[in-house]
Amino acid sequence: MAGEIVLAANDSGERPPIRIAFCITDLDVGGAERMFVELVTRLDRRLWEPRVFCLSGPGALVERLRSSGIPVTCFGAKSVRHLGVIRRLAAELKQFRPALMQSFLFHANVIGRLAAWWAGVPHVVCGIRVAERRSCVPLWLDRLTQSFVDHNVCVSRAVADFSIQNSGLKAAKVSVIPNGVDGERFATATAADRVRLGLTAAPLMLFVGRLNPQKAPFVLLEAFKRLVARHPDWQLLFVGEGPLRSSMTEWVTKHRLNSNVHFAGWRPDVPQLLKAADVLVLPSLWEGMSNIVLESMASGLPVVVSRVEGTEELIRDGETGLLATPGSVEEVEQQIEKVLIDHGFSTSLTNSAQQTVFKDFTLEAMIRSYEQLYLRLLENDAAFTS
Repeated sequence: MAGEIVLAANDSGERPPIRIAFCITDLDVGGAERMFVELVTRLDRRLWEPRVFCLSGPGALVERLRSSGIPVTCFGAKSVRHLGVIRRLAAELKQFRPALMQSFLFHANVIGRLAAWWAGVPHVVCGIRVAERRSCVPLWLDRLTQSFVDHNVCVSRAVADFSIQNSGLKAAKVSVIPNGVDGERFATATAADRVRLGLTAAPLMLFVGRLNPQKAPFVLLEAFKRLVARHPDWQLLFVGEGPLRSSMTEWVTKHRLNSNVHFAGWRPDVPQLLKAADVLVLPSLWEGMSNIVLESMASGLPVVVSRVEGTEELIRDGETGLLATPGSVEEVEQQIEKVLIDHGFSTSLTNSAQQTVFKDFTLEAMIRSYEQLYLRLLENDAAFTS
């Protein structure tokens, strides 16, 4: 591959792996967290010696890291106000002495870069996973602490443009590395048993994600209510948990949709659920680059998603999926019906989507891009050129 950087071996013909620290806010099951684990566990261990530092307590993904032979230190911080975690992380970094630190997610980015500066870590890379629209404070803190950062990796071009324009990041310090997906795992999965899930053979809409305002699940519920008026046997399955769950179940009961709308909570069998569904719907108000959309495309499930950051870089509207204006109940309703009524059109979407994923959004390409970025940052260090 043109432009690749390869570190030379030392006199003995071997070079010890480069120590690299990874810092993340938590290790609960989420899209960014799962991409973080894929990155860390798939690095070439002949070249890298990774170690993970988690600001919060142990989450569900810790065991996968440890079972891959990667040391994990969890600090148990309850919130960002526990600034003592900066000192504790700095102490761990001084002992580990990494050549580079990569952080993921906002709190880990800010705390990690401060601790890395304190510990004298030579290079810091921060991962920006979303266009932050809820508050200007994160944007201000990002701008304020950029002097501690060598490079920022954004998950999509839209997030990169947003960060440059709104956080004042220098374009030269920003790269785009999209998420990747294990396409074979999703393409070859066996469909989950609908009967065991309490579902029928009627068309099934699937939502996978956190039940919070960002994901706009009530937009989907309102669209579904209109669809059921014309298609009374259609079904909707929510997979995930979040602060809106109780108000959503109350809404479903109020509108007498209990026999059509189902809540499964968090489940580990997402590939099987994607194979069992007829369309994935994600009406988010903002994103970075949604993993579940990539996974659905790989599995052969048509998608209806909002036209937000990252989705237009995944979806060619009408070719690999369907886009809707964020917050538009009417457009979500129309796009769902189009997919579920026209089976030939649905098949065309899924065939094109699978080809796109297998060509442009592989985990191998994602890992290779990160490794080449790290090597570019390290190539002029005396320790690696001597």
